[in-house]
Amino acid sequence: MQGGCLARPCHRSRAWLLLVGWAWLCLAPLAQAQESGYFTVRDVRSRLERGVFLLDANIDFRFSEEALGALHSGLPLVLRIEIRVEEERRWLWDESVAVLNQRSRLQFHALSDRYLVHNLNTDTRHSYTTLDDALYAVGVVRSFPMLDERLLDPGKTYFARMRATLDVEELPTPMRLWAYVSDQWRLDSEWYQWRLLQ
Repeated sequence: MQGGCLARPCHRSRAWLLLVGWAWLCLAPLAQAQESGYFTVRDVRSRLERGVFLLDANIDFRFSEEALGALHSGLPLVLRIEIRVEEERRWLWDESVAVLNQRSRLQFHALSDRYLVHNLNTDTRHSYTTLDDALYAVGVVRSFPMLDERLLDPGKTYFARMRATLDVEELPTPMRLWAYVSDQWRLDSEWYQWRLLQ
């Protein structure tokens, strides 16, 4: 009797462990895929120097497996950093003061086994031995001239917002149509918002 009583809890705990293990095996790849395909804006700071607001920020770029496969197959990917400055208005919608875009084309060159980054705003080009180095270079924003102080009215409240996106419009047409409906290509970050201090 005692052996039979002890066997039941043991059987249940084995079944429970098997269920937990099965769930972990099924859900772990999904969680990893969601984590790997997401952009994150971090550590944003703006400062006023000589009448111009300068922006510093760090952005983490992580790609989904499908986007990585396309990149390593030779497809260029355009990464866009979008910045908006808006006047806060109490009774109306916030008014847009400025919209800026910093765009970089990332491409893998199979013959040289290097990653090429072309800044489409400044037309500068650099190459990197690893994807991490290339994405780090794109994601580090330093002293970016964001806005002339003369565009702002004293006494009013202004906010800046920033996000990072994969520019789907730059993909070839067949790929673009698939990217509109596929979670693997929705890599945009959330908006990061902060108050502009004059």
